[in-house]
Amino acid sequence: MKIKIIIFFIFFLILPLNSKAQEGFRFLNKTKNKVRVDFKLINNLMVIPLKINNKELAFILDTGSNKTILFNLSDNDTIGLKNIEKVTLQGLGKGNSVEALLSQKNTISLQNIQSENETIYVILRDYFDLSGKMGVTIHGIIGNNLLDDFAVKINYISKKIDFYQSKKNKFKKCKKCSILPIRVIRGKPFIQVKVKLDTVDKVFTDVNLLIDSGGSDALWLFENSKENIKTPINYFNDILGEGLSGTIYGNRSRIPALQLDAFEIPKPTVSFLDSLTTVNAKIFKERNGSLGSEILKRFTVWIDYPNKVLMLKKNSNFSRDFNYNMSGLELVYNGKQLVKEEEIKTVKDAYNQGLEANNTVNFVTSFSYKFKPSFKIKSVAKNSPAEEAGLQKDDIILHINGIQTHELNLGSILEKLQEKDGKKIKITIKRNGKILKFEFYLKQKV
Repeated sequence: MKIKIIIFFIFFLILPLNSKAQEGFRFLNKTKNKVRVDFKLINNLMVIPLKINNKELAFILDTGSNKTILFNLSDNDTIGLKNIEKVTLQGLGKGNSVEALLSQKNTISLQNIQSENETIYVILRDYFDLSGKMGVTIHGIIGNNLLDDFAVKINYISKKIDFYQSKKNKFKKCKKCSILPIRVIRGKPFIQVKVKLDTVDKVFTDVNLLIDSGGSDALWLFENSKENIKTPINYFNDILGEGLSGTIYGNRSRIPALQLDAFEIPKPTVSFLDSLTTVNAKIFKERNGSLGSEILKRFTVWIDYPNKVLMLKKNSNFSRDFNYNMSGLELVYNGKQLVKEEEIKTVKDAYNQGLEANNTVNFVTSFSYKFKPSFKIKSVAKNSPAEEAGLQKDDIILHINGIQTHELNLGSILEKLQEKDGKKIKITIKRNGKILKFEFYLKQKV
């Protein structure tokens, strides 16, 4: 899916002095050489089922983070956190740092993979509203501490992750694959690639990018006058997402090309962060940005942290266009709604056989009521097609292009808002008890 939503999980932590190192994850069954895990791909992000202290929760697997962070616990999600103390977290955005809890010596397991000495950071308030933006309950993120000791194969088409014991397995070279070295700095993987910028006469420029499976955008780039990296001529200002410390702003644009070894990717979308966020995001001075999941999902990805190697093989997503939400609408999950549905009964003959099609009579025997998802508008961008049509914050979306939204998930709704420039969108909404209809055309800005 090509989704505008970008989730930011880069944290700068003020840690207690007695924070201890972790022992790491291992295979429980040492005779096995591989563990396969199914994941859900939602808004370009990988959601995996983890057990924390034997409680099953849903986590995003984020190579752009080096911490396990829990931020969405209800009364039903008691997990018995251990050795708790207070810490302060500072993330992306212009706001203040926030208080959180640090819990040590927790057991985290993923099928046959487990660690009994994991540190978890617990944010007591869900600043991201990530579950609302994803349309499903997300309890937190887990970073590279899960991946550090393994070679990992990520198949975005089959939605499976294979974990291998890295010391026993090195990637087998293939003719259609590209193998690139990575650097691991403070637990995070970085790669050097080339980008073609219209600000430097369309020649390729080397850039160092964080490999960030927790960012659903294609690319971030940081402006740098020394290397002549700056926002292209054609761009628009936008809210790029929500960080732990507030809203993240920047410019959205498109560059001529990205080159990953033998693979050249034309016209990817790119986000240029504001100057303050850029300063906070740089964990080392050579970093020029991030390579996100909108790029990664176009490949089968092998990443081997112990041997510091990345291998890529293009998949069926490779040639898809790069689009973004062109409506100006930010939509979120709005809980369950009670939906009235007809139950249809078909008349049958005395032998309990269905009548011929032209003699069949269908009639309503009863109604049933089921809880189904509801979605609402969180915000409407200024001067956007949706704002010009008259849509407003907190409108409940009932229909989009003739389809009842409770029959869709949030990802499929967002896909309709980024299909192509000039596409007509018809929306029925509920506002203050009234049913209203609107229509507009998607408008591409870059």
